[in-house]
Amino acid sequence: MKNYLFLLFLLSAIILKSQAQDNSQRFPEFLQCTNVDFANKETCFKNTLTKFVLNNYEVPLEVIRENYRGEIIVIFEVDKTGNFNVVYTDAAYAELKEEMQRVFNLLPQIKPATYNSRPIFVQFKMPVKIPLELNTEDFSTTSQVEPDISEINFQQPQEDDLTNEYDQIQSEEFTRPRYESQINIPLSHEYYSRFDAEFNKIGVNTHSASKPLLFSEVSKYYNFKAEENKMLRDADSWFGKKLWNEHLVQYQTKDYWFTLDFALDLQLGKDFQQTDFDFTYNNTRALIFQGGLGKKFNFYTVAYENQGRFVDYYNRFAESIRPDGGDPAIIPGRGIAKPFMDEGYDYPVAEGYLSYTPNKFFNLQFGHGKNFIGDGYRSLLMSDNASPYPYFKLNTTFWKLKYTNTWMSLRDVRPAVTENGSFRTKYMANHYLSYNVTKRLNIGLFESVVWENDNNRGFDLNYLNPVIFYRAIEFSTGARGGNALIGLTSKYKFSDEINIYGQMIIDEFSTSDVFGGNQSWKNKLGYQLGVKYFDAFKIPGLFLQAEYNQVRPYTYSHNTGVLNYGHNNQSMAHLWGSNFREILAIARYKNDRWYGSAKVIYGNRGFDYNMATNQAAYGGDIYTSERQRPFDAGVKIGQGNTTTSFFSNIEAGYIVNPATNLKLYGSFIYRSFNPDVKTHQNYENTTSWINFGLRTDIFNWYYDY
Repeated sequence: MKNYLFLLFLLSAIILKSQAQDNSQRFPEFLQCTNVDFANKETCFKNTLTKFVLNNYEVPLEVIRENYRGEIIVIFEVDKTGNFNVVYTDAAYAELKEEMQRVFNLLPQIKPATYNSRPIFVQFKMPVKIPLELNTEDFSTTSQVEPDISEINFQQPQEDDLTNEYDQIQSEEFTRPRYESQINIPLSHEYYSRFDAEFNKIGVNTHSASKPLLFSEVSKYYNFKAEENKMLRDADSWFGKKLWNEHLVQYQTKDYWFTLDFALDLQLGKDFQQTDFDFTYNNTRALIFQGGLGKKFNFYTVAYENQGRFVDYYNRFAESIRPDGGDPAIIPGRGIAKPFMDEGYDYPVAEGYLSYTPNKFFNLQFGHGKNFIGDGYRSLLMSDNASPYPYFKLNTTFWKLKYTNTWMSLRDVRPAVTENGSFRTKYMANHYLSYNVTKRLNIGLFESVVWENDNNRGFDLNYLNPVIFYRAIEFSTGARGGNALIGLTSKYKFSDEINIYGQMIIDEFSTSDVFGGNQSWKNKLGYQLGVKYFDAFKIPGLFLQAEYNQVRPYTYSHNTGVLNYGHNNQSMAHLWGSNFREILAIARYKNDRWYGSAKVIYGNRGFDYNMATNQAAYGGDIYTSERQRPFDAGVKIGQGNTTTSFFSNIEAGYIVNPATNLKLYGSFIYRSFNPDVKTHQNYENTTSWINFGLRTDIFNWYYDY
């Protein structure tokens, strides 16, 4: 009742700088006021606005709890299109401003005010006394009187004065609009773990597997601004604000906004088993430019300049997947590298996208980056392991469904398929349907197809249809026209704290072979099982995860090598390729700006021997041809050069700037790699690597190869 009296009094106290209204001037008009007489249009507008605000406004609890006394000033307008816009707010608490902004964002588009039948702007100024009790007593004696909105400033149309147009371009208050926008939440495991619990509570109609998620998808369930406010530091100087709390450049008007940031990934480490050089390092500088034009269109771009030299096993893997043309390596997950100084690499990277949401059902993106499908640390369907690639993505969300269609252009950079010095182009299309069966159970259906540019085929228009089955198209375009895979996902919420999830990938399915008991090479299957424990043992901020993955030999590969499930000599699914099983455990903890994580991964893998006496393909390398298999039956996980792999990592750090996710951290990696047969490419190796760095955390580094 107090809230009701407060807001009714608030609207009755609106101050309007005005000229006298005449018959050529009309008030803004809600739909409910269409059939009201002209003389009562003003009253109807006031009453409808009052009712709407009363039904939606919630007084911030923090203001009441801290017994604050003061005033908030709100200036808003109804523009020429009939949209409500908050022009300016002034208050001691951000929550007061954010709540009023939230209410005005909910207001519908109405018929604008007019002067001489032409649309005009209408502006209001509202002073609000805090706390509520200061207004109740004054208002109680006039509780039966209509809110007094008697005058208004009708801005009469006149010729635009453009001589001051440049000077009028000024930023308004920056309200961190990214958190309600169609900008992607960067693929960072630590960042996603912060809101994973809220996004997966029992009863919410969310879809967490198709990543990256949009800020607008998650902000309904997780208050990014409130959580960021908890981490803000007191800073009065410009430098202090930019270092600890804000974007380097941030600009916002009612029509558009943008931010510009200078990003870093500076690492310095020591490999205690490596004697060829003293230190490992990475030196990344980047510029991030993001923003929005209106409420439906957003953009994001980041350009990296990188130089680095890493731990020995990582350097060797990067060099083992080097491209044709003489460049020494491909940095996993990043891109092709050139030589740099003493045994270092120079690897430029660029990512970006355009994001457009025409209505609440669709989001379209065209960009260059990565995607991920699944609820686990790994994905057997689509992961962020490979280098960035061009893509077009369509997300459709309605009812209990989310349907993701992605079309990609990939590269095969091996010398065997390079033509006239140009890398081989291939294409991939996939669709993923997520369905919330109940408030606890989610299932997903996945299908993907890879095809190459044979016979000048180019991008096959057959695969543009988002609802057709790719397997049928694959058969219609020829027996070797493409490589199709299907997959299943599931997630069950035992409670708000415990979720279990799983995946299955099927690359080829022959019932006679699968159920024949002969362990045929055609049994190209893989599956994942995992569990997440949020706020573990009732400790806020503690996240635990356990996961098991296994993939049979020859999964993701193809008898036509170009049609494998890879890009830039890296797997588009699990980073180990196939022919492996692994179990992993992860713990994460965050408190204010401090965070920590620990990870342990144990697995068995099967490699090819690649020796003069044995050139057979045992199914671990997805870039080898299935035709090189040594036998058709008795195919087992870990066959070939069986290797035991152990990887552990512990990291602790401090979030320097929550707006950009800049972190100061230290980490330690221990890795043990022990094959049955020592070869040139796979040999017994133990690594102890300590690393310190300052990093803008906007993508995942994977060192567990």
